[in-house]
Amino acid sequence: MSTLPVIDLSRPMHMIAAEIDAACTSSGFFYVRAHGVPTSLIKALEDAARDFFAFPEDVKLGIAMRHAGKAWRGYFPVGAELTSGKPDLKEGLYFGAESDIDRPLHGRNLFPDEAVPEMRSAVLSYMDAVAAVAQRVMRGVAVGLGRDAEYFATGWTADPTILFRIFHYPPQPPSYDGWGVGEHTDYGLLTLLLQDSSGGLQVRTADGWIDAPPIEGTFVCNIGDMLAQLSGGRYHSTPHRVRNTSGRDRYSYPFFFDPSFDAHVPPRPGTYGDYLTAKVARVFPELWRETS
Repeated sequence: MSTLPVIDLSRPMHMIAAEIDAACTSSGFFYVRAHGVPTSLIKALEDAARDFFAFPEDVKLGIAMRHAGKAWRGYFPVGAELTSGKPDLKEGLYFGAESDIDRPLHGRNLFPDEAVPEMRSAVLSYMDAVAAVAQRVMRGVAVGLGRDAEYFATGWTADPTILFRIFHYPPQPPSYDGWGVGEHTDYGLLTLLLQDSSGGLQVRTADGWIDAPPIEGTFVCNIGDMLAQLSGGRYHSTPHRVRNTSGRDRYSYPFFFDPSFDAHVPPRPGTYGDYLTAKVARVFPELWRETS
């Protein structure tokens, strides 16, 4: 079991808020259970992900991110994503809210409709379901900060920026001393992570690095840099990393719930969209050069 707290979202809001506030002022990481996302939907998503990543790379590259232009949606191969300038030992799929707006990180998702026709429905339904969980967690954050429960929903996240990833970490070779994902903090407000049974997620605390193992029926939540900023320094975004030493394939499903793209987050200049675009450009520098 993890030493991180597990928060039951079915309880009254004042209880949820107190526990979220305690977690955010200590580790910045916690689990949530009783979240209401159907297990059948989670299984459909996991089955579609495993089916997709089992295909040869030439099939997966049929929905490569370059085909989505500046929407930055679709598939990337192992080593194409950078963390702190170093390639990650993972491959993945990028998704977001479906949109016809012509600007960075917006657009239509790329789905492997011929190879895995079930993925489209599973991903879109999952994003809708987890967005509702994120709004409930953010209500707890707001109350914990002494605000009205709808403080974020009527302001910063009235039109949230939603980004969703599916990551596949191949078994790490014994001679490899790098990371599936190196040490980093998340950019935005809140991340909700579904992870499989392989483990590998580590969180840096005041007592050093600790494991955040999978707990059935939960999501791992952590706060990002923007929520730390909006809390006035009460909260701090926590570094974390992943190393897959399980000897088998690892799958994870991070869902990022962020401020509205046009929101101004003081004291930073510009919009959240400006900030986020610059951050993602550092993750995929070659793709940025091709699409900018």
